[in-house]
Amino acid sequence: MNLTIDEALAQGGAGRFQRRLLGIFGLVWAADAMQVIAIGFTAASIAASFGLTVPQALQTGTLFFLGMFAGATLFGRIADRIGRRNVLLVTVGCDAVFGLASVFAPDIWSLMLLRFLTGMAVGGTLPVDYAMMAEFLPPRNRGRWLVWLEGFWAIGTIAIALTAWIAHLAGAAEPWRWIFAVAALPALIGIWLRLWVPESPMYLLRKGDEAGARAVIDRVLTANGARALPQGTRLTAPPVTAQPRLFGPELRGRSLGIFAAWFLVSLSYYGVFVWLPAELAKGGFGFVRGYGFLVLMALAQLPGYALAAHGVESWGRKPTLQVFLLLSAAGCFLFTVAVSPWLVAASLLLMSFALLGTWGALYAFTPELYPTGLRGTGMGTASAVARVGGLLAPSLMGYVVARGFGVAIGVFAALLLLAAVATLFIRAETRNRSIV
Repeated sequence: MNLTIDEALAQGGAGRFQRRLLGIFGLVWAADAMQVIAIGFTAASIAASFGLTVPQALQTGTLFFLGMFAGATLFGRIADRIGRRNVLLVTVGCDAVFGLASVFAPDIWSLMLLRFLTGMAVGGTLPVDYAMMAEFLPPRNRGRWLVWLEGFWAIGTIAIALTAWIAHLAGAAEPWRWIFAVAALPALIGIWLRLWVPESPMYLLRKGDEAGARAVIDRVLTANGARALPQGTRLTAPPVTAQPRLFGPELRGRSLGIFAAWFLVSLSYYGVFVWLPAELAKGGFGFVRGYGFLVLMALAQLPGYALAAHGVESWGRKPTLQVFLLLSAAGCFLFTVAVSPWLVAASLLLMSFALLGTWGALYAFTPELYPTGLRGTGMGTASAVARVGGLLAPSLMGYVVARGFGVAIGVFAALLLLAAVATLFIRAETRNRSIV
């Protein structure tokens, strides 16, 4: 009897093994979120520590995003060549080491270097995590579980907002050191947990190690309470006549569409959330101000992920992504016309809800658009494109915000609508389909 990896995984369903995997990947995913979101929460205190302006202090964020761009570009390709597991262990180790070292930076130059190196590790972790998680999930459960993994981003965001709030209430002299310390802890724990994670069976099979792939599949099945594969069962990969290219004839449309969406969503998300913490902390908009409202915005992300997890399985990957892009644009537009603090609050909560649901749909959809031999590269390229958006966001926001904060948010509403248009180039729907 011959089985594909997806067919073999379907015999055990998504159970105890995948729950453990979700917990392990989710812990470091939350840590990565904390490192990214910390940019907006640390800028003011970094500026105070080293005698800088806030825009100058935000250059630590620029270096962080530059590191993420380099890490995503490099490690996604390496994972397709030497294996997912090896890359995961290296990147999460570097995430913890350089993130923790940032706490003790004596000057702005060493801090910038450490943030670059931390960003490089985080950039390498994000795409490989998703490629690997996708390869351990049967088709029927894949979309929902990938959105659940993305949901740990909200947990990291809440943790950083609470840390910043506590540091503010405690009157900490240098709150940024508290924030970076808390952000490094989950990755430090994650180093040891990741030793439990086996290599992807799809990667092993593509490399010709059928025995290794079978051993991993048997481990998954027995952990989920199912029987190991019967003797004589052969694991087979779907035939591939030629290795496709990201921008070759078969994949060009979907690559252009999905990478454009990643870039535009990233530009909008970071444009809003890198500047918003400082804006709310210094005065806000009526009663919409302070760390308490930032925590509330972080909590609004959780139902966004829940609806996205439902949507990707019930409506499909692409329709769910398009709906959340339109909701995100609506939230941004509502902010530009808000004439009362209540409308401002509603628009910001809608933005937080919808933008994070958009990310969940993007992360569920993207790894399924590429074959195993290109999955790490495809996710790495998408992540790298997103980091370009992160790099440009502070500069674009600084330029446009001079014309008014509302004008800047209006620009992001237009960009999100453009992202929805870009998804029309993706002529594929991957719900309930096997990955090859």
